[in-house]
Amino acid sequence: MAASLAALLQARGYRVRIRKFDPYLNVDPGTMSPYQHGEVYVTDDGAETDLDLGHYERFSGVSARQSDNVTSGRIYQDIIAKERRGDYLGATVQVIPHVTDEIKKFALDESDDLDFILCEIGGTVGDIESLPFMEAIRQLRNELGRDQSISIHVTLVPYVAAAGELKTKPTQHSVRELTSLGIQPDILLCRCEHNLPDNERAKIAAFCNVRKEAVIPALDAESIYAVPLQYHAEGLDDQVLRAFNVDNNKEPDLSRWYDINDRYHNPEGEVTIGVVGKYVGLQDAYKSLHEALVHGGMAHRTRVNIKWLDAEMFESEEDIVSKLEPMHAILIPGGFGERGSEGKIASIKFARERNIPFFGICLGMQMACLEGARNISGIGDASTSEFGATDNPVIGLITEWQSKDGIEKRDDDSDLGGTMRLGAYPAKLNNNSHVASIYDSQEIEERHRHRFEVNMAYKDSLEKGGLIFSGMSPDGELPEIVERPDHPWFIGVQFHPELKSRPFDPHPLFASFIGAALKQSRLV
Repeated sequence: MAASLAALLQARGYRVRIRKFDPYLNVDPGTMSPYQHGEVYVTDDGAETDLDLGHYERFSGVSARQSDNVTSGRIYQDIIAKERRGDYLGATVQVIPHVTDEIKKFALDESDDLDFILCEIGGTVGDIESLPFMEAIRQLRNELGRDQSISIHVTLVPYVAAAGELKTKPTQHSVRELTSLGIQPDILLCRCEHNLPDNERAKIAAFCNVRKEAVIPALDAESIYAVPLQYHAEGLDDQVLRAFNVDNNKEPDLSRWYDINDRYHNPEGEVTIGVVGKYVGLQDAYKSLHEALVHGGMAHRTRVNIKWLDAEMFESEEDIVSKLEPMHAILIPGGFGERGSEGKIASIKFARERNIPFFGICLGMQMACLEGARNISGIGDASTSEFGATDNPVIGLITEWQSKDGIEKRDDDSDLGGTMRLGAYPAKLNNNSHVASIYDSQEIEERHRHRFEVNMAYKDSLEKGGLIFSGMSPDGELPEIVERPDHPWFIGVQFHPELKSRPFDPHPLFASFIGAALKQSRLV
């Protein structure tokens, strides 16, 4: 909802930023399993954040920052650090006002150049852990005034198939719970599977103390890209501006959203991409990757069918051939740990030998280096120190690198949270490389999230095997991109390009990769 509303307000010419408040006690999602929380979205300034910030960026085009995602854990961490320093001058530290004041500070931080700030609170009304956030926005509304803030409540209107009717009672009870906390919603966004009849909207309005026009149905859409257009048709942006007493009779410019939907729903081609990973049981673990592949398809008016393949299931040559032969391209995404690594290496060998387009991201690039070291360069026991002690650590722990803030250092005893190479870093590309032609540039900046790197001691051996280091850090110390010039499309990158892809601005690597897959589909 927040991402779509931001897109609609932008289409009317307003400057918007979106923020996510997560009530859980982790400082950030960086150490959480993808099965617990989905992917970790990384910002340019190195914050490990909720995957919702990826939606915000993709829909608004506004790059997220550290200040756009805060958790209860981070709030309490900051408060306790202040208390230990004596910043509270001996006062008793309490939820009110200290915790709520910190939340309000986050809500209003870095907002001078904005027209609207959209703050989304995770969880469900009634959760104990979200109560400080609810209290904070209640206070904030009183402090800002009724003409400077509104409340939108996303609620459920379930359909009971046995009775053949929608039930409004859950919405009524949810709003009642919210008003008991001192928050009266101005707009209700009602999630429902079936059309919300006029009489049901009237009933919700009457019992929840909102105008009937402010009860907005939010039905399931054909795709997430259709949601902004659907919400506009139902009047969401109009009601938001009315609640703020803003007179804006000008229709929003939604042309790019119509174009995106046309490209998505009216493809002229079709490809199948095999994604060989270890978290394929939960697609949210690869949410940005999924969207970036779709964006690449939009660039070619091509439908992208993604086959999620568990790397652990590749137990034999027959398994690999049967699962990968129907694919027009193969992608190995990022990840951590040894599980599934042999299946990934076998998949890369399959793509290399059969001239199938291959894209390796982060760990996928590292596995491509191991595959080349083992099967071409003659280093049969090539491995990574991430998986344990090895005599040939082609991949090793990165212990020192240059960042915008100076030299960063890590070791085996460092904390897991926030200790990786995180955020946007520059790279220089070889002038005659494939990636330089794709980017149409020799200098790029991409987002990273990793603590292991290709060991430069093996660079010569890998290059003798045909794996060219076509992108390096500006100081020439850290490999950023590898490719095989003798292959139709074989590229591995240490960074995460999927994090910077937008539906209206597909990432060049993904657009090129889908183009190669489209060419491959015409050969089979």
